[in-house]
Amino acid sequence: MLTQQLLALVSIVPVEIGEKPGLHGKVGVSLETKRGNTDKDNYKLDLRVDYDDNKSSHTWMEISGEYGESKSVKDTNKLYMHLRHIKALSSKDFCAETFIQAQDDEFKLIERRILGGGGVRFKLFELFNAGKGYLGLGALYENIQYTSQKPKDSDFRASSYFAYTIKLGSDSDLSYTLFYQPKISDLSDFVSSQKAALKLHIYRRLYLNFQIAYDLDNNPPDGVKKYDFTQTTSFIFDF
Repeated sequence: MLTQQLLALVSIVPVEIGEKPGLHGKVGVSLETKRGNTDKDNYKLDLRVDYDDNKSSHTWMEISGEYGESKSVKDTNKLYMHLRHIKALSSKDFCAETFIQAQDDEFKLIERRILGGGGVRFKLFELFNAGKGYLGLGALYENIQYTSQKPKDSDFRASSYFAYTIKLGSDSDLSYTLFYQPKISDLSDFVSSQKAALKLHIYRRLYLNFQIAYDLDNNPPDGVKKYDFTQTTSFIFDF
């Protein structure tokens, strides 16, 4: 058995304009091969790039892909891309956000999902320069092409999120985010996502990250479960 992992690189800590100026990012590859009692292969690539002008804006992009097989049968195949621009308005505590996203996930029967939208973000509170809370409100338009009997879906969704982070020393933090996105035409049709992460500094630019995620789609295609739960323990390398 040979296993090497460096994954789950994207931090859920809310971006604050001017906190880390310039161009920087995170990159990692996960390669997993198991033989014997377990026969499995899994490959994952993550890349995130941020640019902060140290004045009034911050732009970041995340790209990830994952492929896996178990007993020579494919069980994971997905791609994801998200691009977001944050612009300070009256102050850095009140910002406008715009974003676009594209993804596919064979085992959620998503052949293609493309969305774009925008909104505003407020800093709700700051506790002793350690704990920070944010609220985001906006809307998005999405177009989904399914591989199942439900061929296509296009609609507008409201988009809201709450994000909280607290520093644990100079280089470690604990974070939580909650996204809630109901359809504007039918509020009972919604998707939500919760993530919590503990990032611990190990050495220089190397961190250890513990993350759990719970995603819920209240109206998925037939044959797809409403929820996904993920727990990861990973290394993060910043550059």
